[in-house]
Amino acid sequence: MDNAFVDKAKDVLAKDTSVVPEFWQKKYKNEANKNWDKFYNRNTTNFFKDRHWTDREFEELRPGHTFSEEKPVLLEVGCGVGNFIWPILERNSDIYIYACDFSPRAVDFVKTNENYTEARCKAFVCDITKDRLVDTIPPHSVDIVSAIFVFSALPPEKQAAAVANIVEILKPGGRVLLRDYGMYDLAQLRFKAGHKLEDNLYVRQDGTLSYYFSTERLHELFVRYGNLIELENEYVVKRLVNLKKSIDSERIFAQAKFQAPIDAGDIEAAMLGTKLSGGYGSAVPESYKTDGEESEILVD
Repeated sequence: MDNAFVDKAKDVLAKDTSVVPEFWQKKYKNEANKNWDKFYNRNTTNFFKDRHWTDREFEELRPGHTFSEEKPVLLEVGCGVGNFIWPILERNSDIYIYACDFSPRAVDFVKTNENYTEARCKAFVCDITKDRLVDTIPPHSVDIVSAIFVFSALPPEKQAAAVANIVEILKPGGRVLLRDYGMYDLAQLRFKAGHKLEDNLYVRQDGTLSYYFSTERLHELFVRYGNLIELENEYVVKRLVNLKKSIDSERIFAQAKFQAPIDAGDIEAAMLGTKLSGGYGSAVPESYKTDGEESEILVD
């Protein structure tokens, strides 16, 4: 990803000066749950593929990764119909998974899946921007929270509340694993006029929201507001190939890891916004990482 691309992307976005009227902005934001429920009513379990790639990107999800002497506990926020959790349960015999979504229909699909058993998984309806996770999950009991293309579905003004909610159930040393849409992603650049609600926030044809993250925004949410420690925070460029549609292009994702403080030193580091390792990227080309892998096709 070079300077020329970023400059061109900025020009494309700068030309889209019209925004959705305020009435419709409020309506789309307030009805986010309803519109995703309609999405799952239309597409049932057939839209997304199972996400077998997640343990390649996040070593914490690989079998045998040590968290503590106890069996690891994971919370998948925005679980949809379970495309993330089924491969994890299959590969990790010891892990226990909580899975939540603000779409009741999506949660019903998880519970009726043949792989679902409450001995290893508990699915429940929860809007993480307002419903407290500790009403279902014991405080500070979760080793990993996965947020895969979830925060982009939330209005920006509600994202910090979701982070605070997650922090309440993280163990000391527990981690948040995140991948989401990055600024200048192909999907952002090809939105037509009339879909922009505000900078980096758009509404799709079906009424669902899509926010495109900078690494600065993620740092602000999880470090400044959430008092977590930043382990990684970067852009990942994935090659998208669809031979049937003659598509060969690149997608830009924001990928990050954040850790709950373990001791007083970690708490001080989190408050100062420092990092244990990895890099705090910026929205300039130098921070982009390319791995050349083919990406799954996502909603845009």
